[in-house]
Amino acid sequence: MDCRGLVRSLRGFTSLRGVRATRSALRRRWIDARGLPARGPERARVPGAVTGAEPLPGGGIVRFARSELRIRVVVGGAVFWGWDGAGPEPSYALADGVPAPDPRAELEPDKDGGWRVVSERVTVEVSRHGAVEVRTPGGVTLRRDLPPRWWEPVNGGPARWAQRTEVPADARFFGLGGRASGPRLRDGVYRLWNTDPGGSFGPDGDPLSITMPVQLVVADAGTHLVFHDNSWDGRVTLREGEEGAGSGHDRPGSCEVRMDGGPLRCWVIVGKPARVLSRWSRLTGAPAVPPSWALGAQHARWGFGSEAEVRRIVAGYQERGLPLSAVHLDIDHLAGHRVFTVDRERFPALPELADELRRAGVRLVSIVDPAVKAERGYAVYESGRAAGAFVRDGRGREVRGEVWPGECAYPDFTDPRVRRWWGGLYEERLRQGFAGVWHDMNEPVSFAPFGDTTLPRSVRHDLDGRGGDHREAHNVYALAMARAGYEGLRRLRPDERPFLFSRSGWAGMQRYGGTWSGDVSSSWDGLRASLSLVLGMGLCGVPYSGPDVGGFGGSPSPELYLRWFQLAAYLPLFRTHAAIGAGRREPWEFGPAVLEHARAALAERERLHPYFVTLAHLSRLTGAPYVRPLWWGAPDDRALRECGDAFVLGDALLVAPVLERGVDRRLVRLPRGRWFDTATGQGYDGPGQVLLDAPLSRVPVLARAGSVIPVRGADGLLELEVWAPAGGRRGGGLVVADAGDGWEQPEVERYTTRLVDGWVRVKRLRSEGSGPPLRRVRVRGLGAA
Repeated sequence: MDCRGLVRSLRGFTSLRGVRATRSALRRRWIDARGLPARGPERARVPGAVTGAEPLPGGGIVRFARSELRIRVVVGGAVFWGWDGAGPEPSYALADGVPAPDPRAELEPDKDGGWRVVSERVTVEVSRHGAVEVRTPGGVTLRRDLPPRWWEPVNGGPARWAQRTEVPADARFFGLGGRASGPRLRDGVYRLWNTDPGGSFGPDGDPLSITMPVQLVVADAGTHLVFHDNSWDGRVTLREGEEGAGSGHDRPGSCEVRMDGGPLRCWVIVGKPARVLSRWSRLTGAPAVPPSWALGAQHARWGFGSEAEVRRIVAGYQERGLPLSAVHLDIDHLAGHRVFTVDRERFPALPELADELRRAGVRLVSIVDPAVKAERGYAVYESGRAAGAFVRDGRGREVRGEVWPGECAYPDFTDPRVRRWWGGLYEERLRQGFAGVWHDMNEPVSFAPFGDTTLPRSVRHDLDGRGGDHREAHNVYALAMARAGYEGLRRLRPDERPFLFSRSGWAGMQRYGGTWSGDVSSSWDGLRASLSLVLGMGLCGVPYSGPDVGGFGGSPSPELYLRWFQLAAYLPLFRTHAAIGAGRREPWEFGPAVLEHARAALAERERLHPYFVTLAHLSRLTGAPYVRPLWWGAPDDRALRECGDAFVLGDALLVAPVLERGVDRRLVRLPRGRWFDTATGQGYDGPGQVLLDAPLSRVPVLARAGSVIPVRGADGLLELEVWAPAGGRRGGGLVVADAGDGWEQPEVERYTTRLVDGWVRVKRLRSEGSGPPLRRVRVRGLGAA
């Protein structure tokens, strides 16, 4: 904590809320002191020597002197293993249970007393002392997990454990949820505990609201994803390897995972990045497809204050001809900050306002916090008490914390009955006219002037009938809340796809919606962190995300705001937002030049709307994120692995945002193939670097030769923008037309392109049924240098 942070903490300590928060924090410590016995002396344990094995479908059990290892290869090639009897279930990450075992994979003896499982896509070798090695079918090692170690309290209790892994010297690490310092994770320690940063953060912020034990490891030998299915508090220590530069003495990279408890079990998926994410999506659930309008520009602010101010902002967009799809209302529209209420003085006719805006093409989105003000007579609290919905301590007493409304109780979303009760409460939001919700403060947060701002770790949870405490439930709390809200909205409005995104979550949260960056700082570092968070979340299977344009806290300069706006125009969630008192975020507040450049970015986002619709549906089908690192299609290109300042949007567009002050030209690294500057039409050949103009009016965007991009034409109809393929090469693309915001599954249109005698031939592959209508085609890049 710096001096300014200390001053803020002391000021908070002396305020009324600070006094209540301090009292809450002291009560939390007292509850944990009574509810969590001291660990006392511990006994270390390792597996020991192998004693035997038992073949089972897809693998089997390898027994050691002091432990046992269960291995299973499932259909599709994913590998599961768990120590000490841990199986794949129960799991909050898995969507539809455990896939069937691969009947062709068998456990068989290996050299030196070990065992192995050989399958079509991967080989797993277990040494006689418990090391687990994952190899490609060609025998190349992707990872080697050394024998684990446990520390078991002598007097009983959960065992801590550590697992150290070696990876190739050239490997690079990605993932672990939302990491502001990424997308490539440098050497360091990363905590696995969802945390409210307690103010604006930048690249050094860690941990943040979404931590996941999900890593994507990219090396020359291949790409693999590893998921340690354990929701306890933990730490991951990463250290990149070092090649011997011809000496032959490489130092492998290493990863050590340490958990305070819970099972030691993991999944490993190997293959090309697209296949890895596809298989991961099958395991943890297909990403929810947002409604079509949620792929447009959205505006939020903590501090709208009144219906009149909302109308003024919407009118400002309309008068200036700026597209707007949604307005988000923060906690200031609630009565006393109480969830599922409305301040009738400032918003006397909210349903009428929502209906008026909807007719103008603008939806209302509501904030929903999990904390319920513990106030007698407050309908939500009384309903929750009657339902036994709130978490309690080991003595059965309701546990409370301090949040915006004051003293609050917390629903136990790990209880199916509570999820159904909570989901029913969203009927009030729908009656008020809201079209979607965003979950906030759901790490969950309990204010404290110093230290951990969360619930006591001894708080009891249902954990879907298993029972347990907050040490296991904390990281999945927001995931379970998202499930409650999503399922409730589906029941209440079954003909519409719910729109829900959440500040916190865990592996599998994409089933219910997306996320945003949280309280990122209004700085150039915050801008860079925004891109890292979106890329990292996509590689963990959560494709729909975006930042608060301009940063949450602070007042961005016109240049910073514009560059942020231009970046966000190419990200899935395009939303401006700011804290109360942090300055405005409307484009016209930054001067006429910024307004005109922002207008151009909004127009391009509207033009690309069909492309975002296509990416959303393809993400549901394949698990591929909308926003991908440059190495996505060429993980063997080491130079691309190092590049974190640009990204590929789908397969067709390369976006190179400006992330530094005063820059009007920037280097852009190109993957292999031919690329066209979409502003100038100039062609470039990769791999390599090019220096491109980046005036304040735009950021460099390049199109892949041969690509087919669905866009919105001047008349509003869908048309195909085709970029000329390179001579002797074919191209193509997929198009998914907007079928509305219901559950109808649209058809995927497939196109190929090729250059014939100086003409670009575009062919739609035959599909079943009558097929889609013929599309207008506009060819670009033909004859470019």
